[in-house]
Amino acid sequence: MEGLSEADLAPDPFTQFAEWYEWAGVVGVYDPAAMVLSTADTEGRPSARHVLLRGFDDGGFVFYTNYHSRKGRELAVNPNAALTFPWTKFGRQVVITGAASPVSSEESDAYFATRPRGSQLGAWASQQSEPLPDRDSLDRSYAEQEARWDGREVDRPPHWGGYRLVPNAVEFWYGRLNRLHDRLRYVREGRTWRIVRLNP
Repeated sequence: MEGLSEADLAPDPFTQFAEWYEWAGVVGVYDPAAMVLSTADTEGRPSARHVLLRGFDDGGFVFYTNYHSRKGRELAVNPNAALTFPWTKFGRQVVITGAASPVSSEESDAYFATRPRGSQLGAWASQQSEPLPDRDSLDRSYAEQEARWDGREVDRPPHWGGYRLVPNAVEFWYGRLNRLHDRLRYVREGRTWRIVRLNP
């Protein structure tokens, strides 16, 4: 495909994202699920970090984290956030904006149960985003959790779980020569979506 036209797009951004997400896996994007989550505090000061997409459907895009982390604290006071899939090495990018809210405890429990045991223990051991005096302190905390949960399943920490970002806009970027890129944005209008072409 040379360029991206309105005729190329699915009627809704979820179907279109699914097509591009599958494409990313086929062409060899290192980790298609890796995305940049951008949040901001109540004063508008931004922060960003990579997280992993753990599911999506027409209800939104799901990721998991420590609720006490910086991103968790910021989402608690300002749910507006952005997700960026930086597949620019392959000439594409997706940017999703909307509001994020916690998923149900049942959904978080179900996902936590699928995580590797080491990651489950790490969710207990790490006080994410808090100052750490040294690496040994973290290793000791992990060893303590190994001993605590020895011989039994690891419960999900109450401070750990998922968020679902419900988009109000989804932009698909397709790289073109001379920086004359194609930018097509789905904008939510009630229960429908309008597609807007943006200048590059």
